[in-house]
Amino acid sequence: MAAYHHNPLDRFIASADKALRVVTGVATSSRPNPATHAADADMSDAEQRHAAGLMRVNHVGEVCAQALYNAQARFARTDAIRQQFEHSSREEEDHLAWTAQRLEELNSHISVLNPLFYAGAYALGTVAALLGDARSLAFVVETERQVEAHLASHLDKLPAQDAKSRAIVDQMRIDEIEHGAAAQRLGAADMPAPVQHLMSAMGKLMTSSAYYI
Repeated sequence: MAAYHHNPLDRFIASADKALRVVTGVATSSRPNPATHAADADMSDAEQRHAAGLMRVNHVGEVCAQALYNAQARFARTDAIRQQFEHSSREEEDHLAWTAQRLEELNSHISVLNPLFYAGAYALGTVAALLGDARSLAFVVETERQVEAHLASHLDKLPAQDAKSRAIVDQMRIDEIEHGAAAQRLGAADMPAPVQHLMSAMGKLMTSSAYYI
């Protein structure tokens, strides 16, 4: 297994395979879906479309998370940090599978813009990783902080009776907090305020388009 992690060609092939699966909506979860035992909701057509829009945004967020962690793990300088990125990525893949399943249940679809979102996020993750592990970890901390706030806002925006979507979003929020904390413990640097603002602006652009498309 160790040889796999240190072989650049193997990592590239694994990275390309994962990218293809992510953008085409193929994901498997290693943990039970938190919505499994939640009650089905009686929603109007408008409420169902709104819930689907929010869950599509969340699915796109997980597509971006896969790209970021994929790039950051590939270019990480140490095994410990690479392993943390891979661990977080595996949990984020759970989120990807859960949100895709929920979109199906809501008779909706994943975003057609997923390939573009993945490519952009992968480029950002690569730049962050090439700046060194401390800055790469800082990027994770800030990303997870913004994602956690975004998910908390969705708990307010989702229809109150949509227990399934809310269960998924709440578990995602808990996981994002832990991923950020893990990056902080590994030695994340401070993120400059202008970069934080740029990341926030990019996130708003992504969410506003993914809700509809």
